[in-house]
Amino acid sequence: MVTHYRTAGHLACGHHGDNLSSTTEFARVKCRSCRNTDAFKNAQKDSRNAARRAARKAKIPHAAVDWRVSWIQRLTDMPGQQRLPRGFSGQPYV
Repeated sequence: MVTHYRTAGHLACGHHGDNLSSTTEFARVKCRSCRNTDAFKNAQKDSRNAARRAARKAKIPHAAVDWRVSWIQRLTDMPGQQRLPRGFSGQPYV
């Protein structure tokens, strides 16, 4: 059985009927007419972009950056004036 794409209560391909199966899940849509509509393609693109944005926002800082923070803290905790290496903030001394 062919599964159609449903958007806003209507089928994207324009077919009508009570016995037609429909879904809003992109992977389950089998109707070629529905898959080629702008409504289906735009909804699929928007969903994909939303997933990418969410993944980008969920990124955690790399571990390579964390060693700088711990090194600055270590030099700050040491007694006396410990010079920071080049590239560590604008302070000549901690």
